[in-house]
Amino acid sequence: MLLRRKFAFAVCATALTAPVLSSCGFNYATDQPYTPAAGTNDHSATVKVLNAVIVSGQSGSGTFVAGLSNSGSEAASLTDVVGEGLTIEVEPVEIPAGGFVNLADSDLHVAGEFEAGEVLDLRVVLDNGEEVELEVPVVTNCDEFEGYDTSASAETEAAGEDAAYSCEYAESEGGH
Repeated sequence: MLLRRKFAFAVCATALTAPVLSSCGFNYATDQPYTPAAGTNDHSATVKVLNAVIVSGQSGSGTFVAGLSNSGSEAASLTDVVGEGLTIEVEPVEIPAGGFVNLADSDLHVAGEFEAGEVLDLRVVLDNGEEVELEVPVVTNCDEFEGYDTSASAETEAAGEDAAYSCEYAESEGGH
């Protein structure tokens, strides 16, 4: 009799706790990658694109800035960055196997019809045949991005011409 009572208790306890334990699932939000930053991240290819932004000192020009992390066993090179209606100057950039490259040091200038606050569709092309499509925000050349725009707009800004964004403009428009 005692054995039956213990068995019945175990079955009831399991039946009552199973729905509670299984209701949480296995796809927790804390298990998903999340980087709180202004830029866009993409982990779909061998070369990861991290915190991609276009830093702009004035309407119509800026500098593409991102980190490239190669998780592959062979070196790869960035050969092109393409966006509809955009002209982007790209010199090939080698990313060593298991290495990291900061494109802020590469001066990838962007020209076209865009303004700070917009999001542009870009495609990063690698020599290993991979292409990464991104939605890249355009941020002002202020705060943590100050000095990263090395395009012609930086010269305009230094000359004090009216076409340049001011950091006060960025603050009034809600930041970057």
